[in-house]
Amino acid sequence: MRGALVQRVSALPDGPLDVTWLPLETPRLPLGRIRLHWESASLAGWDVTAHLGLATTEVHLASWPAAPDDWPRLVRPTLHEVHGLCAALAVATAALDLSNRLAQV
Repeated sequence: MRGALVQRVSALPDGPLDVTWLPLETPRLPLGRIRLHWESASLAGWDVTAHLGLATTEVHLASWPAAPDDWPRLVRPTLHEVHGLCAALAVATAALDLSNRLAQV
């Protein structure tokens, strides 16, 4: 597996992260989507990384080295904020596109 694609992030502090597994041959992340990858840390806990899909590339969003076993609780606030930001940018982009089309009529 290449990691997990974040489908939904609960706004509740102890809420779930809904993910689907990504096979190794999965192409680049779609715009605004987040991929999580975690593996055992060298001493204790988990090394967790998140990547964000942008229009032309993927970027490293965040790392949580040696995160405790309840690491989803640790990463959830960051993922929730980024999901909200990406949704807001998608709405703003759609509104701008519509405004530009209407201006050309």
